[in-house]
Amino acid sequence: MKYIVVLGDGMSDEPIDSLDGKTPLAYARTPVLDELSKKAEIGLVQTIPEGMKPGSDTANLAVMGYDPKIYYSGRSPLEALSIGVPMKDTDIALRCNIITISEDEASFEDQTIIDHSSGEISTEDCAVLLEAVKAQLEKEDYHFYVGTSYRHCLIWENGQVVELTPPHDVLTQRVGDHLPQDQVLREMMKKSYEILKDHPLNIERKKQGLNPANCCWFWGAGTRPALKNFTEKTGKKGMVISAVDLLKGIAVGAGMAAPIVEGANGGLHTNYEGKTNRVLKAICEEDYDFVYLHIEAPDEMGHQGSVERKVEAIEYLDSRVLKPLTETLKERKVDFRLLVLPDHPTPVRVRTHTSDSVPYLLYDSTAEGNYDWNYNEQEAKSSGNYLAEGHAIIDKLFGR
Repeated sequence: MKYIVVLGDGMSDEPIDSLDGKTPLAYARTPVLDELSKKAEIGLVQTIPEGMKPGSDTANLAVMGYDPKIYYSGRSPLEALSIGVPMKDTDIALRCNIITISEDEASFEDQTIIDHSSGEISTEDCAVLLEAVKAQLEKEDYHFYVGTSYRHCLIWENGQVVELTPPHDVLTQRVGDHLPQDQVLREMMKKSYEILKDHPLNIERKKQGLNPANCCWFWGAGTRPALKNFTEKTGKKGMVISAVDLLKGIAVGAGMAAPIVEGANGGLHTNYEGKTNRVLKAICEEDYDFVYLHIEAPDEMGHQGSVERKVEAIEYLDSRVLKPLTETLKERKVDFRLLVLPDHPTPVRVRTHTSDSVPYLLYDSTAEGNYDWNYNEQEAKSSGNYLAEGHAIIDKLFGR
């Protein structure tokens, strides 16, 4: 038996008037999910523990079987692991987003936070901008590292875990209301704006009608993580396939493979086929027992507040991931158990994460089933199936 998780990041949502009162998941054309659901268990699972912030870090740790209350030490340290940052026990890692803020006001503090991803800027372009920041702001105890797209890393030697605000939680709000209390971090963010707002690359982006990547924004501070080895913990040889450094970092910390898929960028137009083919290779040719396929696009579209593109992202997951994946496994007569779910909701109304429970679908290719339901939030709730602790869902996947 092989075990696969297909995680549509932020896929869950609220009913939306423009979608006839349906959620994007219920409204989207998902014939494969509809077919699978007729032979699958569906239900709700609480991936965010009570009292913890709703993030992809805590939620994905839970889905992989790691209780966030035990294993979570911050988001950025996991991302640092994925890009090979040599963290010491006394280091603090911070996410360094390069974001878009307005350039309309006289003071930095009075600008508005416009786009947490700078229009899903490419890694290549953003690396150029980070190099400009690094040349002027890197100090003895502060070191910048290039990540993926707009997502980068700052290591603060002998630092402190300070309270910081994710930029995607405060879109359209005033910059000065959400700056760090720490004076050094605050000043670095302000100076980054002065460095980047007139950078030639950003001048060219504005000419092309693109959002300028004009400010470093620090958040997600944490210490070096210590995860149990996944194979030792579960007895399964595992792989994580994702374009996002956070997921790769969890894989590295847990001793799982985390291959790079060319063209996988975490956006709406990522390389779905390449990621799906990598799952099939791992399962059918490389003897992996477990593959965790992470699709970031629904979450990004939720942050953008785009109903249409979130629906499109869900339809891509169905047609470009689940269809070829399940058809090929059945053609090759591979027995498999498949878990489909979001990590958390990212409702387009609020453009950020919430802590609500999320719908799951658990399909077993060897089992019989005849259910009259489709996979979506409302029908998952109506099923009566509920799992209160997200980190237990992997045992359900493994049939324990």
